[in-house]
Amino acid sequence: MLAVLARMRLSIAVFVVFVVLAVAGGMVLRDTLLRNANASNTALSRYYASETDSNLVTYEALLDFGTTSIEQRIHNDNPWGSLEAWAETYCQRIRSVLGDDSINVYGVIDGEVLNVSGIELGDEFQPQERTWYQTAMENRGTPVFTDVYRDVLTGRNVVTVAQACDNIDAVLAFDVYPESFEFRFAATDLPAGVSYFLCDGAGVDLYHQTDQPEEDVPAYLSGLVERIEAGELEGHDAFVIDSHGERRAVDYSRLANGWYSIVTTPYSLILGDLTNVYVVFVGMGAAFLAALVAMAVRDWRRSKAMERTNETVRVLGNSYYAIYLVNYKTGTYEMIKGSDYVRERIPESGPYEELLRTASEVIEEATFQEFEESFSADNIRELVAGRVRDYGGDFLRKFGEKYRWVNVRVLYDESLSPEEVVLCFREVDAEKQRQLRERHYLEQALDTAQDSLEAKQAFFNNMSHDMRTPLNAIIGLTELARRDVGDAEKTADYLRRIEQSGRQLLTLVSDILDISRMESGKVSFTSERMDLARTLEDAMATFEIQAREQGKTFTSDVRVPDPYVYGDPMRLSQVVNNLLSNALKYTNPGDSVSVTVRQEDRGDVGSYKIVVADTGIGMSEDYLPHLFELYAREQRFGTSQTVGTGLGMPITKSLVTQMGGSIEVESQLDVGTTFTVTLPFSPAPAEDPAACAATPAVAAEMPEGGEAEVLRGARVLLAEDNEINMEISTELLSGAGVEVIQAWNGREALDAFAASEPGSVDAILLDMKMPEMDGCEAARAIRALDRADAREVPIVAVTANAFAEDVAATTAAGMDAHVSKPIDFTVLCHTLATLMLRRRGGETR
Repeated sequence: MLAVLARMRLSIAVFVVFVVLAVAGGMVLRDTLLRNANASNTALSRYYASETDSNLVTYEALLDFGTTSIEQRIHNDNPWGSLEAWAETYCQRIRSVLGDDSINVYGVIDGEVLNVSGIELGDEFQPQERTWYQTAMENRGTPVFTDVYRDVLTGRNVVTVAQACDNIDAVLAFDVYPESFEFRFAATDLPAGVSYFLCDGAGVDLYHQTDQPEEDVPAYLSGLVERIEAGELEGHDAFVIDSHGERRAVDYSRLANGWYSIVTTPYSLILGDLTNVYVVFVGMGAAFLAALVAMAVRDWRRSKAMERTNETVRVLGNSYYAIYLVNYKTGTYEMIKGSDYVRERIPESGPYEELLRTASEVIEEATFQEFEESFSADNIRELVAGRVRDYGGDFLRKFGEKYRWVNVRVLYDESLSPEEVVLCFREVDAEKQRQLRERHYLEQALDTAQDSLEAKQAFFNNMSHDMRTPLNAIIGLTELARRDVGDAEKTADYLRRIEQSGRQLLTLVSDILDISRMESGKVSFTSERMDLARTLEDAMATFEIQAREQGKTFTSDVRVPDPYVYGDPMRLSQVVNNLLSNALKYTNPGDSVSVTVRQEDRGDVGSYKIVVADTGIGMSEDYLPHLFELYAREQRFGTSQTVGTGLGMPITKSLVTQMGGSIEVESQLDVGTTFTVTLPFSPAPAEDPAACAATPAVAAEMPEGGEAEVLRGARVLLAEDNEINMEISTELLSGAGVEVIQAWNGREALDAFAASEPGSVDAILLDMKMPEMDGCEAARAIRALDRADAREVPIVAVTANAFAEDVAATTAAGMDAHVSKPIDFTVLCHTLATLMLRRRGGETR
């Protein structure tokens, strides 16, 4: 009796553990699937948001071109009739480019409306009261998109795209009907059953791919946006009920213009047959509990006279279609329960080999050999000797003309006679098919996650190696320089190579920071007048010297009839730098690198083609499709030791695309590589009157002796909170004859300048990040002092904050220039000398 109670307690404990583990496992699996779906769908919504931004670049480019053109014409005092004629031509070109004759253009200059295409707007048309006009004026120089609204003139739903000129009170806008937008999404990117919506900030549908009824989409989408803005759809387990009454996960991204990119996925797709798994677990638990009850009843009623067959049936129950009692010592079987097929071919008892032979007729041929080895009498004997009580697996068995999944078990228990086991068969086709589907879904999710993990792991491995390589050189060469400090020639060579490794390390760090900013959408562009030929020649100058030092041929041919354009010279230089850096990196001594620049066409927007070609090691055809993928690098014997992050080409591709251009590549192993970049630029005047008027004539020329003469004897206030950087900057400036006044934070710099004699400080150098008061705060405080030299003294930001927004912040704070760390001393001296000369010129006028 005590033994029976002990077995019951143990069985109940096992059952409780089973239930707890099953419930916990189910909850963890559900949460994991929802989290994976959230991550995948968020990435998908961001991808479609990025695709939408790319599709809207055409509208933004057309507006930017239009505002630039109209501002130039007003600056040239064109008469009103000429402006209306230009606006008419501009309207026709937009309709031609966008292929939509229904587009209307509005121009408002100093509150007066241009008459375009003979549209009578009437006195009630007050553009200053329109949302698009007000938003454009608040965001000068930036294209803005309104939400969808009903136009009072046409009575149709419309989106107005507008942009205000930077320097004049003028706004250019045109209406685009939602059905005219062309969104080029790849339908194959969207998994089956997943819905995608693109809408404005008010939830008005602009584009969708969904199985929801078309008539339900507007209300459904409006409700989604309301819940998103209310914060109700945050988190991986947030959901909505769709028009079919189905629960769906919602993930979204918001575009810069306020539109929403929304992805919804049915829970049935995410969780698959998880509910059925729960049912199976419940069923198994119930079966297990029933087995406990059955065993308890059996134990209480057991007697030595009970037949062995009844004991066996009580253990196995009725869930098996075939049950055999096998004596592995004598090699015989006894049929307790058999299938129709087997009963027709063999007797109820006999040699076990005869049972295996009959099974071979219906078991899948490729599986039978493994089945025969696993369930032979010898193997069953070994299982019993190892105290294996339950052994088996699944296989395909033929039922009529169709194969279905069957589970076979060998069960051993001491209640059976010695050397006997139970061999039983149960059909599990539905359950097995469900398990296979679930396993397939999980494997797919795992493969996707593994691919991403491997790509990033490879990137971090490469980055670790490539950063440690120059770091090792810097540390090792520093040790050698310290050891050979008495040998000036060796020390100079060590220092040269330390500088080279440092610049190599700076390039790696810059690439990593650039791609991080691009992934977070923080890359900004400017539109300023530039000499395209001069910008490209300046970018190529360093590489021409590098090629000569490496024994390579470098040639350039720049032919642009209209070199003055509006664009971002820093981003253009970054593109050229990346292409030339790659060209020199993957060429050997004796190879050649060439740059060809041509102006493809002329007009309101010119097209410029930049071709960078080399005769280096080239790339394989298999690698070319992955060239612009993040973290991708071709690993071959010729390239595996090349230092780099594998981010240069993705950065270049992103920059070119965001500038409205395209990039193509042709390459062949051991022949070379050719990159072709095509970029659009709006023409700019050959002269910049504003720049000429702002630059004192005396600052245009250096005195005899150059920058050294200007700097000698100058007093410079230097604010730097890092002791080593302070020492380096002080020594370098002192070596140029500059008297340095040291300050260790922005507050000390402000106090030192305020305490100085007016006009005694020739320039101020400020770090941006300092304790107590940062560089920008210090600059604003100095400019606000009530003394004349506070408004005129040159202030230069010398900082490691080198991004475009950092430069903009220093300019807004009243600084005159920005020099990035690590400091190029030549650039710093030139900047100081130029600003000091400009100040002197201003004082003498």
